[in-house]
Amino acid sequence: MTRPVHHPLIDVRDLARTFVRRRRIGRLRRTTDTVKAVHDLSFTIDAGEMVGYIGPNGAGKSTTIKMLTGILVPTSGALTVAGLEPQRDRVELARRIGVVFGQRTTLWWDLPLRDSFDLLQKIYRTGPARHRENLGRFVELLDLQDLLDTPVRQLSLGQRMRGDIVAALLHDPEILFLDEPTIGLDVISKGRLREFLRALNAERATTLVLTTHDLQDIEALCDRVIVIDHGTAVYDGSLTGLHQRGGSTRTLVVDLVDEAPPIDVPGATTRRVEGPRQWLAFPADASAAPVVAAVAAAYDVADLSIQEPAIEDVIRELYSTPPAPPG
Repeated sequence: MTRPVHHPLIDVRDLARTFVRRRRIGRLRRTTDTVKAVHDLSFTIDAGEMVGYIGPNGAGKSTTIKMLTGILVPTSGALTVAGLEPQRDRVELARRIGVVFGQRTTLWWDLPLRDSFDLLQKIYRTGPARHRENLGRFVELLDLQDLLDTPVRQLSLGQRMRGDIVAALLHDPEILFLDEPTIGLDVISKGRLREFLRALNAERATTLVLTTHDLQDIEALCDRVIVIDHGTAVYDGSLTGLHQRGGSTRTLVVDLVDEAPPIDVPGATTRRVEGPRQWLAFPADASAAPVVAAVAAAYDVADLSIQEPAIEDVIRELYSTPPAPPG
């Protein structure tokens, strides 16, 4: 019996992208450097996966996404997205992907939001009925009903980001690339957007590739993370596994009603005390609930908050911790 051949939706093999940087030395001399933005990068992503693509600033995340979407041509290596070569099939690929690039909007700055959406229907040649169905559903879920007649330039960053996400999805893309999608959103709006993206994946099997510095976005949405640093992948697995491998910690910030000795509860260590405020560290792969419950039961608490580890800190711990011996 012949097994069916498996073809990943995104296939990256030995990808590299270099840039030539020219620098001035003194008044008359110039020199050139070759910068390896991405090198020896390989990974695959299957249809329907929700993958966090994370790393510190300058790690090569944006360069990778630009190659996956056909904006940049690789220096070497091979990649296919939805069975297409992005650099050769950019127009066809644009019909099958949606992209939201952080601070750069795809909406028309001086037009009302509604007009931008209508123009996108004509650009992608989406059927009118399907466009109306998608627009109605996405606008309702992202709470944009009262903003449709507002010019894009008058929207807040969070409102514009939600508009960009609707714009990226109106043509039913197979893959959605998101760069910092919750930037500028308040806590409630972040929660609503995360619920929307989970529902989109569950109902339509849309593949999601998410780049962000907010590990809570990754934790809420992604079963898998790829960590890139200095242009190449240094980890590919679950977020829990990343925390376990690096031994990273989360921080519970406790504001007590009155000053007290360092808090002593199971599962956490007090790292810092300043007056009535104390900072407790606990493993990032552990639930905060038992620690919070223990503190609330034993101490007079005025306020609590949780600080997630920065991605840079997680990667630093990843490098400083030797790999586990083979079992």
